[in-house]
Amino acid sequence: VQLQASGGGLVQAGGSLRLSCAASRITFSAYAMGWFRQAPGKEREFVTAISRSGSSTYYTDSVKDRFTVSRDNAKNTMYLQMNSLKPEDTAVYYCAADPKPAQAMGVKAFPIPKYWGQGTLVTVSS
Repeated sequence: VQLQASGGGLVQAGGSLRLSCAASRITFSAYAMGWFRQAPGKEREFVTAISRSGSSTYYTDSVKDRFTVSRDNAKNTMYLQMNSLKPEDTAVYYCAADPKPAQAMGVKAFPIPKYWGQGTLVTVSS
């Protein structure tokens, strides 16, 4: 299984970025997908998850109404549209895949997702 995250970069506060996560060697539609992030000196945190079909999505409160997760099962790709970016969104963003339901990804009581990408750096300047 390979998850390749891309699309990170440097953007000013208030700007937008779109991250992609391309999956290979995986039955993409059989896995819930999610994004996590880790800021310098902080623990990795859940950002968002999307169900296998894409019909259900879940967000951490700090990104609701600013970030939108989507997936294209025909292209084996998940996306994260990030708008109204803030300096506190600065982090390495990781995509993840898991056979458990998407709503489990944001719950610390559950094991962490099974597969992870390598991360892409998002830097938001003030």
